[in-house]
Formats: sequence, structure tokens, C-alpha cells
Amino acid sequence: MRKIFDNAAAALEGVTFDGMTVMSGGFGLCGIPENLIAGLKASGVKGLTVISNNAGVDGFGLGQLLETRQIAKMISSYVGENKEFERQYLAGELQLEFNPQGTLAERIRAGGAGIPAFFTATGVGTLVAEGKEVRNFDGRDYVMETGLVADLAIVKAWKADERGNLVFRKTARNFNPMMATAGKMTIVEVEEIVPAGSLDPDNIHTPGVYVDRLFKGTFEKRIEQRTVRQREAV
Repeated sequence: MRKIFDNAAAALEGVTFDGMTVMSGGFGLCGIPENLIAGLKASGVKGLTVISNNAGVDGFGLGQLLETRQIAKMISSYVGENKEFERQYLAGELQLEFNPQGTLAERIRAGGAGIPAFFTATGVGTLVAEGKEVRNFDGRDYVMETGLVADLAIVKAWKADERGNLVFRKTARNFNPMMATAGKMTIVEVEEIVPAGSLDPDNIHTPGVYVDRLFKGTFEKRIEQRTVRQREAV
């Protein structure tokens, strides 16, 4: 099976459709699939439900898809860095399903593992639990959460070999490995593609069996909030 494509546009060809569900890796701007997000914007696909920890920032990352109104619903845990996200939500223009961050991670992991639902104590007695089944185990209440599966998972990795085995770099690992397992189609952008057999099997984070398409991208790697220490007086 041919997995390597020239660029994001080629990798997305024949995959996108209006109303689809997309999982987008990353945490803040760390480890986001910036080439594939730009590719989705260029494709003009609309009515998207996007599962992502957050929505990028204004004008970059998923913020680009918010500005073009291609996203209809977000399933997220944190949205505090994006003013356009806030404006659309408060104006009733964007649907939002909030999740505690650990619950979101576990919902994605469960979807990738074929687990349809699980129980967690997180969110019991809060708005998070409204409309959901609550069951008591050993004297403690737990709320039922469903696993998440997407039509498309877009992922950013550090290295891949020609068979799609992936290695992530440090904190850019974040949600990416879980999402790679939970997409009906998984497309990965990487910084380097190496020959098959070049990666130490013990260091592979995501096996190539989960990866359908991949390409080598170019990356801006913006810093979400640059904070520096004041220079000490001499």
C-alpha cells in the first residue's frame, strides 16, 4: 500500500467531505498538524466537527478554520487562547462540547481501542454529567462517557519510516498517538521520513498499521505565548 504523498493537498485528496468529523492532534500550538489544517482550509470542506484539545489561536492552527466558518462544532477541553472561538460560541454560531482534559484523552484512547464507553468519577455532579448515565460503584458515583472515533485523524509526528511507523518528539507527542488510532483514516505529517528498518523498534510510539497516508511537511512552529525574564540590572 502506497503511504507516502507529496504534500498535504495530495494526502487529503478524495478523503474530505462536508459534515465530517476530524481529530486534530496537538496541545496549544505544540505538535499541531499545521500543514493538514491549512490543507483542510484550502479544500473548502465545511460543516466540520473537530475533536481537539483546543482550537489553536486567532489566525493560526484551527483558528484558520474558525475564521473561514468551516467548523460547525468543537469537542474540546480548553479554548481560552482564541477570541474568534469565544465570539462565535457566545453568539450561538458554534456548537461546543466541553470535556475535562483527562476525559477527552480517555475518550479518544477508548475509541481507538474499540471501547464504546467507560465510567469516570470526573464531572459527577457538574454540568459535564447532565444528560449522561450515572452509576454507583462501591459507594461512589461515576458518569458514563462514550469513546470517540473520527472520519479523519490528522497527526503531526517527528519521524516516520516508509511503512508509517511513527516517533514523536517530547511534548509534541501529547494527543497525537491516541488520535492516530482513533481515525477511520489517519494522515500524518512529519519532519523526516527514513527508510524502513531505520527506526529502533523499541522507540516506535505508533505502529504503521494505524497510518494510512503520510508526507514530509514544512513547519512554522509558532510559540503560543512567548515569555521572557527581565534582564537583571548590572
